[in-house]
Amino acid sequence: MRYRKLGHSGLVVSALSLGTMQLGTRMRMGGLGQPETDAMVRLAIERGVNLIDTADVYGLGESETLLGNALRPFRAEIVLATKARLPMSETHINHAGATRANLVREVEASLRRLQTDYIDLYQVHGWDSLTPLDETLRALDDLVRAGKVRYIGLSNYHAWQAATALGLQAREHLNRYVSAQLYYSLLGRDLESDWISCAEYHQLGILVWSPLAGGFLSGKYDRHHPPPPGSRYAEAGSFVPIDLDRGYPIIETLRTVAARHDGATPAQVALAWLLTRPAISSVIVAARTNERLAENLGAVDLELTAEDLRVLDQVSIPATVYPRWMVLQLDQAEDPRARTVDPERLATATAPVRDRRGTRWEPT
Repeated sequence: MRYRKLGHSGLVVSALSLGTMQLGTRMRMGGLGQPETDAMVRLAIERGVNLIDTADVYGLGESETLLGNALRPFRAEIVLATKARLPMSETHINHAGATRANLVREVEASLRRLQTDYIDLYQVHGWDSLTPLDETLRALDDLVRAGKVRYIGLSNYHAWQAATALGLQAREHLNRYVSAQLYYSLLGRDLESDWISCAEYHQLGILVWSPLAGGFLSGKYDRHHPPPPGSRYAEAGSFVPIDLDRGYPIIETLRTVAARHDGATPAQVALAWLLTRPAISSVIVAARTNERLAENLGAVDLELTAEDLRVLDQVSIPATVYPRWMVLQLDQAEDPRARTVDPERLATATAPVRDRRGTRWEPT
């Protein structure tokens, strides 16, 4: 296993971490019971994983309960992360949101289910447009000061929302967010528009969720082989948006690259690509079986070549949206300081970075 700092904190986490949405039966995402959970946690720790991520809403507490039982022999070895914000009740209207009342309630409930005195990383599971931001941030700061939470993170924010929160935390001398849990994959590269540069500037460590696009990039499926009955993809459907016209060529390229590396799989290639991206602290992997988990964890040892990265980038790179193409144009291509100070960045840039505005109009 390889290890990286979690954002601007001093905490060190494994480059690949264990996700736990598959624990329990309520979410139709895996159906793993206690014996399977125990075995999966043990395997992950044996392979060097030290970050395990869950959430209160996963099975309405079921995932945390199973994980808490499995972690009893290993608690001190693990960076334990959980999340709160999503509804935990269909009848109690205030059992949702990033309010002080809900966060305090949910952190206590998570501590009980996880059988621990503290949570290493407590994450807000999404922006709450109904709650004042300073209420959320002060509640999180209080939880850190009380010793119930050691670090705080965010998930599923816009980049501007994260920047706003970080600015308020700095101004009011509150504990800062250290991480951002976000969706990122070869099929979903939206983070590259604003988020990657935001994370780099503010030194936020990105924790990637659904790195295989809900299993689509595992290499098991293509135009001629749809998901079989009983698979997670077939049962739960697509957990993230899937553009099949883009997706199938990406799968074909993953297979081509995997064939260049003895014993590698398309899933490992997709995960290894993510590990080369900037600002990534850890990529969260999940599986229904220990065999699949072991395969995914093997991605940490896969060294992709420059040619591998080129073809993967070429088949998956999205359009560069405004204002990013103008920002890059002004900051890199048109600013002579950039060519002098950081020439390698320009030399290795992909085509949409070098040429964003197309052919210039020339008067005759």
